[in-house]
Amino acid sequence: MSNRIKLVILAVLSFLLVAAFLFFDLGSNWGYILPRRATKILAIVLTGSVIAFSTIIFQTITNNRILTPSIIGLDSLYLLIQTFIIFVFGSNSAMVLNKNVNFLISVGLMVIFAGILYKLLFKRSDQNIYFLLLVGLIFGTFFGSLSSFMQVLIDPNEFFIVQNKMFASFNNVNTDLLTISFVLVLLVAVYFWRFTKYLDVMALGKEQAINLGVDYNYVVKRMLVIIAILVSISTALVGPITFLGLLVANVAHEFLKTYRHRFLIAGSVLISIVALVGGQLIVERIFTFSTTLSVIVNFVGGVYFIYLLLKESKAW
Repeated sequence: MSNRIKLVILAVLSFLLVAAFLFFDLGSNWGYILPRRATKILAIVLTGSVIAFSTIIFQTITNNRILTPSIIGLDSLYLLIQTFIIFVFGSNSAMVLNKNVNFLISVGLMVIFAGILYKLLFKRSDQNIYFLLLVGLIFGTFFGSLSSFMQVLIDPNEFFIVQNKMFASFNNVNTDLLTISFVLVLLVAVYFWRFTKYLDVMALGKEQAINLGVDYNYVVKRMLVIIAILVSISTALVGPITFLGLLVANVAHEFLKTYRHRFLIAGSVLISIVALVGGQLIVERIFTFSTTLSVIVNFVGGVYFIYLLLKESKAW
């Protein structure tokens, strides 16, 4: 079966799940229910696409299929930002109540942090990408520790607000945020398009890519900025979903069995939509909102991550 046919199958499955989510059990009050479901679907599709897209790029430039962009520490920074705002300004401040302001602050600070990190670490031309990952991991741990410290000190009632930020939620997505996010993602995708041709070569490794004429450091720096923007948007929009990217990227590799990134990116995006929409249907129809989608995704992704680690250890 060709990859084009596989992508068509994934696209049809995605369409059927989206249709089922939108139109199943609408009832007589469809004029109120349908727009709310449509907003939720748009948030799911955007978030799933962004996470899958950024993970495929990140795994290519690191040449490692068990790493995800969360290792840089952006998820931990997001929780630190939310905790710090409530710790300093309280839950009634405009930065908490106004989702637009909160979104812009979160995205802005995460992108600035990533930019400063990349700028400092890539000053030397011989700097290794794995050194960046190590520093990002240390910063992520540091941010997590600061968040935990402040969460212990804040009022218990305000801690519940922080706790809601710890898990991804598609139930109360602001339509204005969706519009801003779609515009930002579209601009990033247009900018990324001219770098697509380099990814297939970069998947061979740094030395091979340089030997084949790729300006490796130039491309990596821009890919990392793109990843930072995409991860910041998805995290600030709905919250952190740690293992989704790992799950869908590896399933796309196994399902498509190709090195060509135009197939891998499209496949991982469609698999991500299938996973999120299908998971949200399970949360709403089977578990009746007794759990959240991020809990299910992180559980399945965590088990799959352990499987990948065991698989790699046997390969050694």
